[in-house]
Amino acid sequence: MIFIIACIVSFIPYTALFLWLRNARKDDTEYRKLCVRTLGHGVFCVLPVILFSGVSYIVVRLTGLHNSNQLLYQALYTFIVLALMEELAKYMVFRRVLKKTSYRYSWMDTAILMTIVGIGFGFIEAIIYAIGASVPVVLVRGICLPHAGYGFIVGYFYGKSVKHGKPVYKWGGFLISWLLHGLYDFSLSEEFIALNDNLVVVALLLALLDIILVIRLIVFVIKAKKSEKYTEALFEKTDASEDAKTT
Repeated sequence: MIFIIACIVSFIPYTALFLWLRNARKDDTEYRKLCVRTLGHGVFCVLPVILFSGVSYIVVRLTGLHNSNQLLYQALYTFIVLALMEELAKYMVFRRVLKKTSYRYSWMDTAILMTIVGIGFGFIEAIIYAIGASVPVVLVRGICLPHAGYGFIVGYFYGKSVKHGKPVYKWGGFLISWLLHGLYDFSLSEEFIALNDNLVVVALLLALLDIILVIRLIVFVIKAKKSEKYTEALFEKTDASEDAKTT
């Protein structure tokens, strides 16, 4: 019973954050509908990640890589199979959302929408990781909202890239998100902790960073709503789809 309650509690932060972001434009019905659709896309982008993870697991077993060097194997697994594929899947879904919508999204919207993709992904991942996990682990993952924070980084820098016409921001944001994600997953592995018990502080610091990123997201949205720099459309409505194809 305690575990079930912990699981329910762990979903509250994600749910509350999504509802708050959806209400960032209370009087904009089209925006609110877009947020809901984006959440659905985030949920379903878990599927290709699961498929890739399954194929990678089989390949690794066949090659025997997992028996060669456990630390190296775990680093490759967390940074490539988990972090890179998850961030890539979320990013592709985010780009698809922008490509298909006729909504005149702004810099603030790209940060919000990518965060919502992360929230949708995080919902399903939380359910998967809850199987066999301890109550503290379930609660920590629910409180830290890692995918929301990583999503904010990607969405913020994507909007900045389009706003200033500098692709380096877009790829820089993705790189930062991927490296933080990979390091967070790797720091939680038994192989990493086995190097030195004191290394557990790395995971704690990264978990704290996740919380800070969510707080930074909230502050950004509150301030951005008052600034034309962040709320004006990045494209004209008729140009949005065309740009999405070229960027």
